[in-house]
Amino acid sequence: MSDQYSQSTAKSQRVPEARRFDTLPLAEIKDMDGLSQLKAMIAGDLPAPPIGRSLGFLLSEAHSGHAIFRGTPSADFLNPLGTVHGGWAATLLDSALGCAVHSTLKAGEAYTTVEFKVNLVRPIMPDTGEVVCEGRVVHRGGRVATSDATLKTSAGKLLAHGTETCILFPMQPG
Repeated sequence: MSDQYSQSTAKSQRVPEARRFDTLPLAEIKDMDGLSQLKAMIAGDLPAPPIGRSLGFLLSEAHSGHAIFRGTPSADFLNPLGTVHGGWAATLLDSALGCAVHSTLKAGEAYTTVEFKVNLVRPIMPDTGEVVCEGRVVHRGGRVATSDATLKTSAGKLLAHGTETCILFPMQPG
């Protein structure tokens, strides 16, 4: 197992090392809408969140009400029974669900997750290859937004899906 683990870990360099990872600089983004922030993250003009470096996934596309992440599971994320831990899939889904909402933010607006639900429908293995997680806004009101997302293999096989509720509020100055 250790040789297999080492090989899997060695080939799991999924996130470019040159990529900048950090939280968003609030003073710089306060006048930007959410979609502009996400597009700047994709372009590398704003940092990507550190969780993406740690868990091997990145935002790859953003449109109004829509966010797509891509990632690659590895042996680094195995649970004791040898499948990728459900928390990895849940974190990827939460990212796509939240960023779909983020893409609808007005300048000076922020959000946080109130609740989310995940359904894991197939085991994810270290050799699953790249996965695609697509989040979409279902409802965007003045104070609450809801979204849904799917996590699929690159061939389109469903691995997990989920929903999320976010609360919207004024951004606090940084």
